Amino acid sequence: MTRFDAADPAERRKLYVDAITAHRNRGSGFLTLEVDETALDDSDSDGPDPALGVPWLQFGDGTINLDCTDDELETLKSVLGEFPAFKIDEIHRPEDAEGVNVQISAKADPNRIAQCLDAIVQQVYDLPADVRIWVVEL
Repeated sequence: MTRFDAADPAERRKLYVDAITAHRNRGSGFLTLEVDETALDDSDSDGPDPALGVPWLQFGDGTINLDCTDDELETLKSVLGEFPAFKIDEIHRPEDAEGVNVQISAKADPNRIAQCLDAIVQQVYDLPADVRIWVVEL
């Protein structure tokens, strides 16, 4: 992989596909994607609560892992309705943290996983179409 961030929707999906491919080729445990922290500074956005930190997504072994609020979880369930091959496997509600941790079965090709990841970023976290995403661990 030669690039580690993208902000254009088509380029983000290519970034996800490249990261998934590199992750699989390396045999690493997971890859981690993060929303650029400047997205939390946008006062025009209804996006994620800055107090909860930067949204992130992990992918590994056919599973997408993410943290979200209860409201975002409801949106996530709706988004996954558009992706029938993706199912919520587990929801963890840690006592010492706000929100929930969700593990989603993602047994699909990298292009379909990329589409789902981008839908999650934009719809679940309510971020603009030009949000920058970083591959922070591969």
